[in-house]
Parts: sequence; C-alpha cells; structure tokens
Amino acid sequence: MTDTADQTAPAARDDQPQAPGETPEELLAEPLEMPAPGPAPAGFRFPTDAELMDGPNPLTDPDDDSDGEDDDSDAVIRLDADGFPILDGDDTDESADAADSADSARVEIVVPDFPEDFRAGFACIVGRPNAGKSTLTNAMVGAKIAITSGRPQTTRHNVRGVIHKENAQIVLVDTPGLHRPRTLLGKRLNDLVRETLADVDVVVFCIPANEKIGPGDRFITRDLAELRTPVVAVVTKADTVTREALAAQLLAVSELGEWADIVPVSAQRNEQIDVLEEVLLKYMPLSPPLYPTGEITDEPQQVMIAELVREAALEGVRDELPHSLAVVVDEIADPDDEREVGHIKGAGGRLQVRVSLVVERDSQKAIIIGKGGRRLKEVGVTARKGIEQLLGRKVYLDLHVRTAKDWQSDPKALARLGF
Repeated sequence: MTDTADQTAPAARDDQPQAPGETPEELLAEPLEMPAPGPAPAGFRFPTDAELMDGPNPLTDPDDDSDGEDDDSDAVIRLDADGFPILDGDDTDESADAADSADSARVEIVVPDFPEDFRAGFACIVGRPNAGKSTLTNAMVGAKIAITSGRPQTTRHNVRGVIHKENAQIVLVDTPGLHRPRTLLGKRLNDLVRETLADVDVVVFCIPANEKIGPGDRFITRDLAELRTPVVAVVTKADTVTREALAAQLLAVSELGEWADIVPVSAQRNEQIDVLEEVLLKYMPLSPPLYPTGEITDEPQQVMIAELVREAALEGVRDELPHSLAVVVDEIADPDDEREVGHIKGAGGRLQVRVSLVVERDSQKAIIIGKGGRRLKEVGVTARKGIEQLLGRKVYLDLHVRTAKDWQSDPKALARLGF
C-alpha cells in the first residue's frame, strides 16, 4: 500500500538544482516573490491607434525611423540563372559555374527568315475512286510520294506532299476516294476524308474528263456544298479526250455546282499543273513555312515501303481482291547492327525487309502467290526496285502471304493493320 505523503509531495529529481543545506520540502514551502512593476524603459511609450494603422514602427521612437541598420529598400537584387535572388555569400565560383551550365543547357531556336508576304496552307484533294487524285499529287510535288493504280482503294490513308515556291508553300493532302461504304473499312475511310476537309484552306475536287458525271460525283458535290472552304473543280486526265469532249465536260462540271475555279489538267503530260498551283496560291493565308525547305512529304518510311509492295501486288488482280488486300511491314533489320546478326538472311550486307500481305480468304492467297510462287516473285522484284530507290541501298525483301478472314469488317483486325 502506498504512503499518503508520497502521493502529495513530488519526488525529488536528481538533476534538479538544490540550495546548499536545503531539502526539496523546504524549497516548496517558501512563497515565490514576483518583482514589483517598475517604470517603463526610457524612450518607450504605447503607440496610438493611428500609429498602429499607418505610422512608423510603434515600438520605437516616432522621431527615429531607423534602428541604426542600413536601409536596403533601394538595393539592387541580383538573380541567378534560374531567376532566384542571390543571397549574401552566394556569389561564389560555384554559383557562377551553375549559371554557366544553365546557359549552356538552353537550346536556341532559330526561326528561318521568310518574306512578310509569304503564304502557306493546306489543299485537300478529294474525288471518287480512280479520279486521278494520287497521280495529280505526284505531278504537283514533282516526285512519287503516293502509289497509283487503276484499282479501287489505291489510297487508304492521307498522304501529304509539299510544294515549295519562292514566296509560298502548298501542302497537298491526297485522300482516299469517297464512295458508298460496304464495310467498316470503307466507312472509316470516308470519315477520314470528311475530318480532313474541316482543317484545310482550299479543296480540290477531281473529276475525270474521260468519264461522265455520275452519282458518286453528285454525292460528293452535295457534301462539299455544306463547306465554307472554297472548292476548286479540277478536270483530270485531259489528255485522254479530244478538245470537244473536254469542253463538254467542263460545261457539265460548271453546271454540277458552285466552284471557286475550274481548271483542266493532265498530270501524265504535266499540262496546266502550274496554272492549278497559281490558282491554289490565291487561297493560301499569310503564314511562315510549315515544312523545312526541301522536305516533300512526312510519310513514315515503313508506310511507304508497305505502299510500294501493295502497288506491285495490285497489278493484274481484279474483282474483289484489290479491296481485300492489305500490306504491313513486320520488320526491318540492318546487317550493320550487331543486334540483328541472327536475323539476317542472304549476303552482301543488304537491308532486311520482311513484309506480310494479308487477304481475306485462302482462295485469294493462292491468287497472290501464283503457280509455283511465280506471281509473288514478280511482286517482290517490282517492289524491291521502288524500295531500293526510296532507301538508297540494296534490300533483301522477304514476302509472306497470310489470311485474316473478313478483316475489312473486323475492328480488331483493322486496328492491327493500322486502320
């Protein structure tokens, strides 16, 4: 049982100072004496309300605005490379070195000089399939950037080509042919064209001179009539008809809709191409160059390789096969890369390009391969020439044909094939 005295008296601590000859109980028994309040220190007075609101420091003499320290209000505050103030003692060699390193890390952006009246913009080329859109694009750019074929669905994505002028730059956007969609792929291609039409400065509507105006042309005309963008009607393939037939087609086109201009051209003979370029320049806004000088396209290398293979494979096929054929680049292996040594086939240090041709049925697969693989070999020989010209080096082209059933209407298959 605990003693009562132990509960009321706190235990003495060893580290508590004690007066000589006094016990803790005696110290607690003595009353504590507080010092009597004395006079205020000399120079001290309580501030008034006005001084508290907007006067000088109320705890100092009102006649003395400073406490003997220097006023730094007018001092110049120096900043380091990152915009922070340099404190006293920070002005050392280390801070100077840090500022130098920060300056060296900055990247200087050089904007090329261009005339004040420089114009640049986008021109979208539209039309039904096989209207000569890609051939016109290549002729205006001056190089082959889009594949061409007499088969439908030759173009399945937007292809940009750049025309460089002294005081202007025209970015052509070659689009897939607008048509009545029968598959999910066709619907997506039409949607791609309509999305592109909303972001250009002028539209080029291609109508072939050697074909009568049909329902597809009228369908596109109704779509274009809803745009606020100016539309230039271009009558393509003018070299394939007589002067009288061309005049009749120009009259029919003028009656088809309201156009900003009508221009007949022949991309094969390079006729009226310069006239069309001058017409498009009128609708280009004032702008700095959109692409570096000398760059004619922004097509990825793998996409261009796949398109060259598909162009070669489209020759000689008919019926539904052009629609059912897709091409994808599986791998590009460089023999100069030590990591690719185990994947290299052939000899001579050629670049290894492995490509898959995808069809929807096994019967189509047999058509692409041909008897004894003869047709597939022809496709490879033709495509390799274009690929070597594109890459500027020798190529070992490895082609494979595989089947993906009804891939044109399968969302997952379309995603794997890049659509």
